[in-house]
Amino acid sequence: MNNSMKIVLLIIVAAVVVLGFSSAYVVDETQQVVITQFGRIVGAPIKEPGLKFKLPFIQTANYFPKNLLEWDGDPGQVPTKDKTYVWVDTFARWRISDPILYFQTVKDEFSALKRLDDIIDPAMRNLITSYPLVETVRNTDRAMDTFEVSDTENKNQRTQYQVNLGRDEITRRIVAQSRKKLSEFGIDLVDMQIKRINYIDSVRRSVYDRMIAERNQIAAKYRAEGKGDASNIRGEKEKELQKIKSEAYRTAQEVKGHADAKASQIYAAAYGVDPNFYAFQKTMEMYKKSLSKDSTLILSTDSDLMKYMKGTGK
Repeated sequence: MNNSMKIVLLIIVAAVVVLGFSSAYVVDETQQVVITQFGRIVGAPIKEPGLKFKLPFIQTANYFPKNLLEWDGDPGQVPTKDKTYVWVDTFARWRISDPILYFQTVKDEFSALKRLDDIIDPAMRNLITSYPLVETVRNTDRAMDTFEVSDTENKNQRTQYQVNLGRDEITRRIVAQSRKKLSEFGIDLVDMQIKRINYIDSVRRSVYDRMIAERNQIAAKYRAEGKGDASNIRGEKEKELQKIKSEAYRTAQEVKGHADAKASQIYAAAYGVDPNFYAFQKTMEMYKKSLSKDSTLILSTDSDLMKYMKGTGK
């Protein structure tokens, strides 16, 4: 084999390799492919994974994801039917159900997300503005099972809301409206949920102020009741203390009276044994209390005070 034949053979092998690489493509489990020829769609979409072939150079494999995709809406200010302005943040999961229709209408994921924005957001606003805030927040009008620190009077005055649809049903209606419109773009809206609902800043501040005022009112009532109970307790304590003091004083006086009576009996019995000695002792006590070294007395000779001074003692 001469050199020219070798060169031709190498060229043929290279051409076969290039054609093979240009015609072969791989479809992953998470992908689906639409084949186009000069911009026109050729055949049905390829959804089965594996090694596939196409015409080299003139046909192009356009890959699209087959798994679930994310959509995260921008939070927006929405008025409810009862004129309450809230911030609503939503998210959704979607997939490409018809890759050919998807390719013909939106072509890529960026454009698809813009379509989701244009369809889901208005549907969400339409449903939320059609119902009061409580419909979007709660599913049923059952009594709340959380512990609420409040007095009985305020608890009985709390407004009882009636929930007709509820958050889940509103969400289902948003999905139904959006899914019908997105199907025109080969998009299947699998699910949409409300991530967060919150008052706007001005309403939130007023709600917080009202909650603080209510808590302060309840706290002031508790403090007033506590002060009243404290006054009653102190009054009962003073009353009990006076009662104890009165009983103690009465008991002490009774004991003292009995002791004085007993002492008087003992003194009387002792002094009754010798009346003259008793008179002498009492006179000496009177001398001691009445007389001092500087005292001067002028007494009659027949005075009782003089009888012991005269030495007779009679």
